[in-house]
Amino acid sequence: MFNKILIANRGEIACRIIKTAKKMGVLTVAVYSDADKESLHVHMADEAIYIGPSPSRESYLLGDKVIAAAIKTGAQAIHPGYGFLSENADFCRACAEQNITFIGPPVGAIEAMGSKSAAKNIMEKANVPLVPGYHGDDQSSAIIKQAADDMGYPVLLKATAGGGGKGMRQVWSEEEFAEGLAAAKREAMSSFGDDTMLVEKYLTQPRHVEIQVFCDNHQNAVYLFERDCSVQRRHQKVIEEAPAFGMSEELRAKMGESAIKSAQAIGYQGAGTVEFLLDVDGSFYFMEMNTRLQVEHPVTEMISGQDLVEWQLRVAAGEMLPKTQQQLVLNGHAFEARIYAEDPDNDFLPATGKLSLLQTPIESEHVRIDTGVRQGDEVSVFYDPMIAKLIVWDESREKALKRLSKALSEYRINGVTTNIDFLYNLATSKPFIEEDIDTSFIEKNNDLIFKDTKQILQNELPIAALYLVLSSHKTAQQNAKQSNDPYSPWHKANAWRLNEAHTHQLTLAHNSEEYAIEVEQMRQGSDAYYLISINGEQFDCQGTLNNERITVNINGHRSQATVSCWDNSISLYRENGVFTFTHVKADCGQHENDDSHGGLIAPMNGTMVSVLVKADELVTKGQPLLIMEAMKMEHTIKAPSDGIVNEIFFQAGDMVDGGSELLAFSEQLDTNKA
Repeated sequence: MFNKILIANRGEIACRIIKTAKKMGVLTVAVYSDADKESLHVHMADEAIYIGPSPSRESYLLGDKVIAAAIKTGAQAIHPGYGFLSENADFCRACAEQNITFIGPPVGAIEAMGSKSAAKNIMEKANVPLVPGYHGDDQSSAIIKQAADDMGYPVLLKATAGGGGKGMRQVWSEEEFAEGLAAAKREAMSSFGDDTMLVEKYLTQPRHVEIQVFCDNHQNAVYLFERDCSVQRRHQKVIEEAPAFGMSEELRAKMGESAIKSAQAIGYQGAGTVEFLLDVDGSFYFMEMNTRLQVEHPVTEMISGQDLVEWQLRVAAGEMLPKTQQQLVLNGHAFEARIYAEDPDNDFLPATGKLSLLQTPIESEHVRIDTGVRQGDEVSVFYDPMIAKLIVWDESREKALKRLSKALSEYRINGVTTNIDFLYNLATSKPFIEEDIDTSFIEKNNDLIFKDTKQILQNELPIAALYLVLSSHKTAQQNAKQSNDPYSPWHKANAWRLNEAHTHQLTLAHNSEEYAIEVEQMRQGSDAYYLISINGEQFDCQGTLNNERITVNINGHRSQATVSCWDNSISLYRENGVFTFTHVKADCGQHENDDSHGGLIAPMNGTMVSVLVKADELVTKGQPLLIMEAMKMEHTIKAPSDGIVNEIFFQAGDMVDGGSELLAFSEQLDTNKA
């Protein structure tokens, strides 16, 4: 076994590898950029080497600097994690030239699977089933389009060097093809330096099921069951589970054997994942093979009881696989939810900022959290916006799903916008519970997940209003206890007025719609109850607060909710989802200088990728104007209406701060309207 390894990565996967290495008595070396000099993985490692500026292309992607750090510290091996250099054949070759072990597959396997086109050719020869498509060498737009036309729409364009949803576009009609191909090629070139594309038939109701394989250099190979990764947004996974629901032992064995056949076809060694599309009729098709550890590997660890990073180190050190296929036992069910700094209500745009509050669920045999950040850390524009992976396990899918929703309701993050509420709504939705899932799950269940239902809001608004009133009472009581004059009227929060009812006036907003709420306190003390009026409807309410838990009785219906508050937002975590409201406070004139100058504002920090228009150009509503990139994701800025571009303030390659005015835009008035 190695005495010391270097980890050529950052964030949660670097921390994850360090934990296993420490358990095995292996010393670790971290590498870091300017943005990461005080990061968690740097503090966890035994040593750390600075390798360059914050942009990954100037630090984490520079293989020569990483290898130099390994030589300097005497590391015998390099673990690449996932992303960055993990599937870079040139880096793997350079490690070998310096007599440093690359903890991953051999160069030939990386090269074979590094091109999706070449991979499909290899799998075709190995009799692994493939989705119909074109993955040839002729990359002319006409040839690719003709292949799409011949197989019929919808089709899926994919970068052959791609991964993580980069360089991938669904094209639903012939009219969308040219724009989709241009966007996919541009993103592929930005992410991988290679815009070679393939096109394949897009299955409309597939599931994304992948098999975890492991091979050693003694001709042994096993599969560690499967993961269902169907729930995705922007072609990136959101919630993964293992094993896949509805999987028969016969189908599991069939897919597992195909996965091993795929790995053996390229002389594979180490951890790998073979991804399949599973159709409704039980047929499955090879998509791609990832020649590295996957982000979602913890769910496989939870159901198999195996440490896959330990397996990686042992295989790379020349040992045999720790288990045979017959010794591997599937136990229980696990989910992984990826917690991101992003705004699901704004097309999942990545968010940046300081983690001013970070409280996680308590870890146990049922709950695991893989993270690379601490409270007070910054989520920067330079890297993937993942904050953590929340992993839960229990004896059955039903029990594990309940643990997932409970753990999500206990997560507290302030300072950046996150997808926690979105994940909770998804995990508690009826279709997800009932396994009505395919790769279009989020689009099909948009209204359920985003809770865009006024009838449901009427049930939740009284709870939010009562929470605000009860919490103000509690705060007033605490302030009074600490005051020199505890009986001062300034310490009361019961809306007292001379000869008037004790009434609170509140405004709560949800999805940009405001609700005027009146809360009248009918009695005080332990028997206090409240009359809450919302849009003319009245609710008799009582309630008690216990930390973040509110128990309410509304019109005779007793129920509970977990409450999370930050800034002016209130989230109620309930059995049927999470409901988030904004407490709209009185406008005291602070914004009187606001104006609507007609400019278009950057929705995030990022880099300007492309400027598609010129000053004084007439544009139509929905026309792409600019393309920005942040945290590995592209975002197209489109014209909000017909109009004219007056002035452009950024050029391709410029760094842009979120909130900056990108261009001056004048709306073109419709002169035909009287």
